[in-house]
Amino acid sequence: MEGAREGRPLHVVVATRIFAPEPAAASLRLGALVRELAAAGHRVTVLTTTTPDDAGYVPPPGVRVLRRPVLRDSDGYVRGYVQYLSFDLPLALRLLTTRRPDVVVVEPPPTTGLVCTVVSRLRRVPVVYYAADVWSDAVVTAGMPRVVATVLRGLERVVLRSARAVLATSTGVVERVRALGAQATVVGNGVDTTVFHPGGPAVEGERPYLVYTGTASEVHGADVFTRAMGRVVAARPDALLVFIGQGSDVAAMRRQAEELAPGAVTFLPRMPPEEVARWIRGARASLASVLAGAYAFAFPSKLYAAAACGTPVLFAGVGPARELVSEGRLGQVVEHDVEAVAAAMVAALDDVDGASAPASPERRRRAAWAAAHVSAAAAARRAVDVVERAARSAR
Repeated sequence: MEGAREGRPLHVVVATRIFAPEPAAASLRLGALVRELAAAGHRVTVLTTTTPDDAGYVPPPGVRVLRRPVLRDSDGYVRGYVQYLSFDLPLALRLLTTRRPDVVVVEPPPTTGLVCTVVSRLRRVPVVYYAADVWSDAVVTAGMPRVVATVLRGLERVVLRSARAVLATSTGVVERVRALGAQATVVGNGVDTTVFHPGGPAVEGERPYLVYTGTASEVHGADVFTRAMGRVVAARPDALLVFIGQGSDVAAMRRQAEELAPGAVTFLPRMPPEEVARWIRGARASLASVLAGAYAFAFPSKLYAAAACGTPVLFAGVGPARELVSEGRLGQVVEHDVEAVAAAMVAALDDVDGASAPASPERRRRAAWAAAHVSAAAAARRAVDVVERAARSAR
């Protein structure tokens, strides 16, 4: 790659509260970035957290992963301001005592970005901020007090403007970053097509099922699917809805499922990507949603995983995912409405021999589209180019 050819290899520090093998979209993005940096000949140090099971990740040659304990919430997630601070405060010392890097890449939240900004300015090291989303928009959507949103917006503005470069996962994020007075480069998002592909094993249950994978929060409005299940089981009594993951809406969704469709909704915890892929392959459709509002520009990366497995998508809501699903002919797009969603869910369940069939040409076409357009490796290579330019500009 260009950076390694132009001079000595870079020393890149990646600071993130979440990293492989912990299953999350951020882990996937950063894991791909680390692999591509190492493939380009650079040395990488990842400053991250211990997880319940770190044995599943073997870093590539040239990569050190340094883990420290951190506070987690009741679901085992590093989520919440106390949990963030338990990572951010020790991170300052870790950055000060780590061999001086050429560039620091930092994953949100903005509090972590601020720590990296302050320490890196002291050490005269450029920072690249990886903006998968805009946190100050998210807290507005979540209904947080106005003072919290105002403080976070000011903090995020400082971090974005101070960064030598900002990586954005979508054009929607770029527009929000510009609104905060900074510039960003779209590198895209993606999925590991070595894990998510149509050729692996699939879950084979006695009941046809639909699957939702990943986070279910105020941004997504995923409860539209549990609310729709009452109508779905009236038409298809054998139907099953499977949720895999976590999020602030899950508790309410459990109550809805028990009231509206008892026995028809299963909630499973986070699991390794290989297991998630098995569930996606066996599903009649993979579900995703985004609510209208301040965070309508969000893109649910779970759509990439479904497309890579060849499984049809059912998207409900607003935002750039509507256009992508339509352009790629990945499945159904409906309004965020219970009746419309229920009808689409029944249609997906009834499609036994069509788009979701294991040998369907459409399944192979969707998977080929994903490999060509939403590969995590391709997105990571674009990110590496930005990181290299940021490091060279500081010399």
